[in-house]
Amino acid sequence: MALNLVRNIDDRIPVRHVLISVSDKSGLDTLVPALVRLAPGVRLYSTGGTYTAIRTLLGDDLARKHLVAVSDYTGQPEMQGGLVKTLDFKIYLGLLSETYNTAHQDDLKRTSAVAIDMVVVNLYPFRQTVARAGVTPEEARTNIDIGGPCMVRAAAKNYLRVASVTDPADYAALTAELAAHQGTLGLDTRFNLMRKAFRHTADYDTAIADHFASLTPAQARATYEFPN
Repeated sequence: MALNLVRNIDDRIPVRHVLISVSDKSGLDTLVPALVRLAPGVRLYSTGGTYTAIRTLLGDDLARKHLVAVSDYTGQPEMQGGLVKTLDFKIYLGLLSETYNTAHQDDLKRTSAVAIDMVVVNLYPFRQTVARAGVTPEEARTNIDIGGPCMVRAAAKNYLRVASVTDPADYAALTAELAAHQGTLGLDTRFNLMRKAFRHTADYDTAIADHFASLTPAQARATYEFPN
């Protein structure tokens, strides 16, 4: 299979479509109003508790204009327990599509998908969970994030067009850049966010691997009942 090598990209990207799904909701109260104020017409796509938090921040009138539930966008309800929310073709088409690739643009039109310009994601609190005294293997297992790392990695891979935001400490600098550049983010910013995003997911996977390496199969078995 031929690699999809890219030649033409844009330096500054208008932020029009943002996917937000965060475990750590600190800073949303400044980021979300700033996005609505600085990126006119922006659409915010969200899930679960993050959707509820954004709706509260915006109020009903602004939420109707700017906020979209991911399940409404994809046409698929969330799996019970929130196990599958964003693992959908339309989401990843929006993350990985390229501006100057006509086949990608045709796919967006065919599926009524949008090009996602920014992903704001931080992951289930695995490190914090396993740091607790007496944590069970099941509590650790259920705090392994699947959709979050996938979105972070897809957005980071396509830093040519997409900003992958994983740290609330970066919100202030991002909003300042949006304010200074008519609601756009530059390639240098996206590149720096990409480097941080891949470090974030690498550290996350290392924490998971290290924790389960410290357990024995017998310890894992002790967590569960076996009906059959």
